[in-house]
Amino acid sequence: MSVETFEAAETGGLTSESAVQARTPWQLFWRRLRGDRVALAALAFIVLLVLVALLQAPIRSLLGLPGPNVQNPAALDVFGTPTGPSAEHPFGVDTLGRDVFSRVLAGAAVSLQVALISTGIAVAVGTLLGMLAAFYGGWVDTTFSRMADVLLAFPVLLLALGIAAACSGAEGCAGGLIQPGIGTVVFTIAFINWVFVFRIIRGQTLSLREKEYVEASRSLGASNRRIIFREILPNLVAPIIVYASLLIPQNILLEAALSFLGVGVQPPQASWGAMIADAVTVFDTAWWFMFFPGTALLLTVLAFNLVGDGLQDALNPRSDR
Repeated sequence: MSVETFEAAETGGLTSESAVQARTPWQLFWRRLRGDRVALAALAFIVLLVLVALLQAPIRSLLGLPGPNVQNPAALDVFGTPTGPSAEHPFGVDTLGRDVFSRVLAGAAVSLQVALISTGIAVAVGTLLGMLAAFYGGWVDTTFSRMADVLLAFPVLLLALGIAAACSGAEGCAGGLIQPGIGTVVFTIAFINWVFVFRIIRGQTLSLREKEYVEASRSLGASNRRIIFREILPNLVAPIIVYASLLIPQNILLEAALSFLGVGVQPPQASWGAMIADAVTVFDTAWWFMFFPGTALLLTVLAFNLVGDGLQDALNPRSDR
């Protein structure tokens, strides 16, 4: 090999080496997520749904639609039965003459509110208790683990029905702290779901507490509080994000199920589950009353599940993308 060839090869090697750029974990995450078009489409749908839920009043005003609880007997036919989609009511009306489109929008706000708040509470409680149980062990771990085992022994829906029914009275429960309606549904879902987060975080923390950086922090005199919240918690962000994204659609379905069974969101407040329950008896003559809230529920749960799968793949360090 000549000197010129060697110098060219050496220069080319330096150029290609200098072109390599280090990426942070979040840059790698966004690169993988950006390549998942299905997850991005589902995420766009969720963003649109959130905007629609937040801007439901201006949307109704723009379309000239009544509020979700406005009863209009004139919108019914001569026999007093619901009428189908029309220019005045794009999704038709229900048995009381209320606009289905307006109630679907209001139901979206209720479902997102309940799912996001209950998921946030469940994740916060489950993460904190899971880290404490795994880090300290002993009686702390035994106490919280046995509590989780007892709750996991109950069928989820039956336990939710029992709690929601007990708190649906006029005085609520917990000394009136939890009132019937959305408050009861949020409490019920959070109380049930924290155990699933607890089991996952506990298992992850049991592995992380033996890592070298934790031992190094302990040898430098770091307190247990600092180790838990500054060393262990940041390394739990990925599983927390993934599981929270998968827990949200489950909570949307659980809220709809409780409302369908009459112990969830209380009338006249709109809920997709309650709308489907009201439409059961008139489905053969008023298909739109069940079709539109059912479709909204289906698409919302599907979108959150697709985003959750996309986040799981993007946060996986072994992903090839």
